[in-house]
This record gives sequence, structure tokens and C-alpha cells, in this order.
Amino acid sequence: MQIKISDTFNKELPADPITANTRRQVENACFSFVTPRIPSNPTLLHVTEDLAKDLGFTQDDITSADFLNTMTGKSVVPNTNPYAMCYGGHQFGNWAGQLGDGRAINLFEVENEGKRWVLQLKGAGETPYSRTADGLAVLRSSIREHLCSEAMYHLGVPTTRSLSLALSGDQVLRDMLYNGNSAYEKGAIVCRVSPSFIRFGSFQIFASRRDAESMQQLVDYTIKHFYPEIDLKSPSRVIDLYNAVLDRTLEMIVDWQRVGFVHGVMNTDNMSILGLTIDYGPYGWLEGYDKSWTPNTTDHQNKRYRFGQQPSIALWNLYQLANALFILTEDSKPFEQAIERYKKEYSIKYLQMMRSKLGLVQQLDNDPSLLSKLETILELAETDMTIFYRLLSTVIKTDTSDQALGKIQKAFYDPTEIKDDIQVQWQDWFTAYLQRLKQEPQSDTDRIEQMNLVNPKYVFRNYMAQLAIEAADTGDYSLITEFYTLLRAPYSEQPASEKWFAKRPEWARNKVGCSMLSCSS
Repeated sequence: MQIKISDTFNKELPADPITANTRRQVENACFSFVTPRIPSNPTLLHVTEDLAKDLGFTQDDITSADFLNTMTGKSVVPNTNPYAMCYGGHQFGNWAGQLGDGRAINLFEVENEGKRWVLQLKGAGETPYSRTADGLAVLRSSIREHLCSEAMYHLGVPTTRSLSLALSGDQVLRDMLYNGNSAYEKGAIVCRVSPSFIRFGSFQIFASRRDAESMQQLVDYTIKHFYPEIDLKSPSRVIDLYNAVLDRTLEMIVDWQRVGFVHGVMNTDNMSILGLTIDYGPYGWLEGYDKSWTPNTTDHQNKRYRFGQQPSIALWNLYQLANALFILTEDSKPFEQAIERYKKEYSIKYLQMMRSKLGLVQQLDNDPSLLSKLETILELAETDMTIFYRLLSTVIKTDTSDQALGKIQKAFYDPTEIKDDIQVQWQDWFTAYLQRLKQEPQSDTDRIEQMNLVNPKYVFRNYMAQLAIEAADTGDYSLITEFYTLLRAPYSEQPASEKWFAKRPEWARNKVGCSMLSCSS
């Protein structure tokens, strides 16, 4: 492979000198050297070719045996030191202590055209942080991660990416719903790509151990490589870093809410220090608009990570990051000010985002009321969020409220649910919306174009993922390619793919993998 591999960061951060993959508590270290498990019969299923090109791989590279062996852990590139990262985290609101990369192994960093990326294998075997698990992953969860990473990227949502998806050739035992029904599944490996996989929990683990020296090293490393706008010599660099992370996190959450994405496992160890969407486990997109929906079976009762609470959970996680960084400053006021800024700026940015979804350019005083009433009415009857907002752009200023309501009928799962009282509320809302549109200077044509840039036509619905998974289980990988192609242009009409601009089928309403998902991988 003709790529430029950069010096790994083990020269700058404390590393664990033990190279064995022995499960253990790791002290005073940001990572541990590990060796990937050799798969029995690896096979590449899909490669993200545009990403491969950005990383410096040629077409010959990605079809070579070296590429296959590297991206599955069968062989290690000479002069590189694979490693797993140490971090802690709050899981479902409770401190869980040391967690770490239990099934992820960072291979090396690649430099190309002034950019650096870390290549990481998920499902490549045990690490010191695997606890009682095997460090492996299965095909179903790997398909979901590979395709969703790329879907989010092309939606314009900050995210880690996926370079490749491969079968390991091994069988992996999993209890998919944690209900005692374990079964063997096809093992798989995803190569994930990011400038860094540092998480909130990477800082929390040092705070929990009062290891200020390692914490300061990690802070300075993060600033040096990922926040160069911050002065490394400044006495305020810790709070400067915190504010920058807060800003990126806020932007990411606004984008999640814009496209109806629900992460499902917003633990602090799943929060990127770069404000990227990371760790695609039991995620989902809203089907019927429901602020209380979560895709995670583990979260079914308390719904901590439900759609409507994601902004608040991000803030809660930022509190925990502030608590960790506090050991370096012992001054809480700057963190408190940043937290208050998040609250104010999120409200402002959310309102701006919602105006864009409705095609509103001007900022008028009654807009918050108009938006609030819409979010209420969307939940009165099961209404598909993606389809509703996409069809809303077809409403024009000269429509009547009845005509406007007729144009979004496809978004209702059961039109018979639209009783007289609900219909009246919809008509009242459309009357107000149409009046608001008439206050806009832009033409219908310009507004439609703008709305279709922020309201996707296609998202990676769970039933689509399940169809790809079931086909792949039989050896048919065509849907992986079809969905990958579709999701590269989520805002385009793509007439040949119109069948995917559709509500969740009834068969998928309560089907495992479509409505019920766990962290099992």
C-alpha cells in the first residue's frame, strides 16, 4: 500500500509498556499496545472508495491482499504499533469506571494532503479493556455502523467515517436482546476513520484517579493536534479547549435534531472530544414523530436517551467533562459560564435550524410559537418526520390550508387517525404557516430549493438496515451497495430510488432489528 503513515502519538502521550492483550486496570496511560486477532478467512464486502482516495489509497491498493489483511487485522503494517485507548465514562447516568476500547484497535495514523486520520478496527479481538467480552463484532451491527457512518457524513452531520466492511470468516456467539437466547452469527470487522477517537471519558478516567499529570498531557496533545487555534502557552487553555468542545458538541446535536437522528447510547464514553458522532450502536431515525422515542431496548423503561432529551443529555455530559477538567483549574466559574452559554446558544441555533426546515429566512417574533405548535401537532397522530418536512416544501404561498394539508398526507401512517379535531388543528397551523410564508421575500422556487438542502429525502431507516442484514446473512450483499449509493445523495430526488422514500412498513413496527435494538455487537 502506497500511503504515508505518520508517527503515532505514543511518543507524546503516556503508553502502557505491556504489549499483551491481558484484561486489566491500566494506570497512568492513555492507551495500551495490543495485537489484533488474526481472522480465519477474511473477505472484504465493501470499501468506501472516495474516503480511501482521501486517505491516499489507490485503486490498486484497495484491491490488494495487503489492504484486505490490514483492514481485518490479519497482518500489521511494519513499523506501526496498534493500540487500544483507555477511558472511563458514565453509562446511563452512572459512573462505570474504566471502560476503554474493548473491541476497537487503532492501527496507525495516515497523513495525506495536510490532513491526518486514525484508522481503527472494530471487532478485531481482545484488548486490556475487553473485560469479560471477546472483542469481536458481528455482521448485523457492522453493516449498521458502516452504512450509517457514511449516511451521516453525506447528510452533513459531523461524524466518524467507515472505510471498509469485512467478514472475518469466524462465528461469534451473541445474545442479541440480552434475554438468554444466544446464537452464533457471522463475525465482521469495520475499519473506522477519524482525526481522533479521544472521548469525554478519556479525560474522566484521569480525573477519577486524580492523575493531573496525564490529564494535562492529554489536554495539551488534544489542543496541539486538533484545536490549533488555542494558544498552548495560555493559562486559560483548559477552559478554551472546553469552550471549543462545547461549541462542536452543540453543533452536532442541532444537526441530530434537524435530521431526526437518535443516537441511543449517549454515554460520556460515546462522546467525541471533536464533536463527532461516534459509536453507532442502537441508533435510529424517527419514523413517527415522537420526542419520547429511543431505539435502545436497554433504555426502554427510563428513556434517558430519547430524541427530545438529546440536547439536555449533551449538556449533562458536558457537565461531566467540566468536572473532569476542573482538577487542572480548580476554578468552576468559567465552566459554569460555558454551561450557561450552551443553554442560550442552543435555543438560538435550534430556532435558526427549525426556521430553515420551514423555509423561513426572516426572524419574526411569532416564529417560536409557530414552531412549538407544529411540534405539538406532529405528535397528535403518527406522522413520519422525514416525509413531512420533505413534502412541506411543496406547499406554496397561494395554497389554501386544505390544499397544504393534502400535500403532506403521505406523511401520516394512518390517515383515518386524523379525526375532525386534529384536522382542525392542522388547518389552523397551515393557515398560520401560509400567512408566515407570505411575509417572506423569497419566491416559492427559491424557498423550495433551500428547504430541500436541509430536509433530507432519504435517511437510513432501521427497516432498511434490517433488509440489508437479512440479505447479507444469505450471502447477498447487493443491498449494502444499493443503500450506500442512495445515501451518498440524501437530499437529491433520485427518481429511480423513490421506493425508499416511504414510511416504515407495518411488518417492521415491532420487528427485532427495526424497532428493538440493543448494544449487542
